[in-house]
Amino acid sequence: MTGVIQKFFIASLLMWAAPLAVLYGFNHNLLPGSTNLSPYSTTLVSGFLAVISVNVVIVFYIIMAMREPADKHVPDPKFLAQAKASMNQSTGESQQPNKPLKKQD
Repeated sequence: MTGVIQKFFIASLLMWAAPLAVLYGFNHNLLPGSTNLSPYSTTLVSGFLAVISVNVVIVFYIIMAMREPADKHVPDPKFLAQAKASMNQSTGESQQPNKPLKKQD
């Protein structure tokens, strides 16, 4: 469980840090080629790249989640028993014949 929380924390941190780093780099002319852009173009390009950086972090987080072994996680037996009882109870009620509704005058 600690590994899952750690991956989530790192991904969340990167989702904040990556776009801020991109915006900071563009606003302080730290990225090559950003000095030649007009202020309007700098704003557009830096905003676009900041959004792309968040999407890249999300993709990496999804890839990490997909690579986790499926047999590693075992559901709680008590939860499974309650879920099965709940499913049996709901299907038992739906199998009762429908009574005709009385028409009110």
